[in-house]
Amino acid sequence: MELSFEQLKSMVVFAQVIEQGNLSAAAKHVGLSRAVVSYHIKKLETQLGIKLLNRSTRSIALTEAGSQYYERCRVIVEQALAANQQIENLKNNPTGLIKIACPVSVGLHTIVPALNSFRQLYPNIQLEINLSDEVVNIIKDGFDIAIRGAALADSSLQATKLSTLSTCLCASPEYLLKYGRPNTPAQLASHDWVVYKLAASVLELKKGNRSYSVKFKGNISTNNAAARTAFVEGGHGLGRIPTYDAAPKIKAGSLVQLLNDYQLNDIDVYAVFPPGAAESKKLRLLIDYLKDYFKKNKLTLS
Repeated sequence: MELSFEQLKSMVVFAQVIEQGNLSAAAKHVGLSRAVVSYHIKKLETQLGIKLLNRSTRSIALTEAGSQYYERCRVIVEQALAANQQIENLKNNPTGLIKIACPVSVGLHTIVPALNSFRQLYPNIQLEINLSDEVVNIIKDGFDIAIRGAALADSSLQATKLSTLSTCLCASPEYLLKYGRPNTPAQLASHDWVVYKLAASVLELKKGNRSYSVKFKGNISTNNAAARTAFVEGGHGLGRIPTYDAAPKIKAGSLVQLLNDYQLNDIDVYAVFPPGAAESKKLRLLIDYLKDYFKKNKLTLS
């Protein structure tokens, strides 16, 4: 069934009837007469060939089909309002404080440069950036937004993907000279690792159609990504390091990339925020800016 502009209008009217509770209130809300609102509902039911509402002189009630159809219509209205809100965000000059939590390494290498240019465009927005590799309690600690490299564990929060983070396996030349170079996934488990406590202790690799899982351990563990890199560079074990951090050190010769013919899973980087927070103009503007910043600069954090 093709969707006409007139039917789209009827769907919006139908959603407003449910939102407002009756035809008269919906008519007032959308600026139409009650008769026109009634016409849209009847025409919609005729086009669909199914009853959407049970109507009496005093009340309306959704049928089962009407309830399901309303959910779709509601999304259309919400998306239209969101589109208008996005334009308003661009038109206005927002003010106020945005409190941000972000991992140290990702923050210094990628998020802080983005915030630097964001602040130049919107000087009336104040930024408070907390750089820590510990996972904060966003609501309890009063953060507006947190940058995270993992899927949501708390379903009460909302998230939007900003970019992807690629990583690589590394060791120092001194470590490899002393303990030998691993050439297969199976050999990785017998080596000492610098363990990043906030990541999984199982490494997933792929080559062609084959997948490998390697459980590793080490005598040094840390909750700080920069410290992990420093310990790997110091010869204390193997490490999985963000490519943006490892690349200059590989080029300088202080790190060696391992098993580069195997593929590691990328890590999605999210902006996480409390429910309803994205309705804030300044926060919505920041999220949209970060997405656009990574896209325009072709940043995959790699």
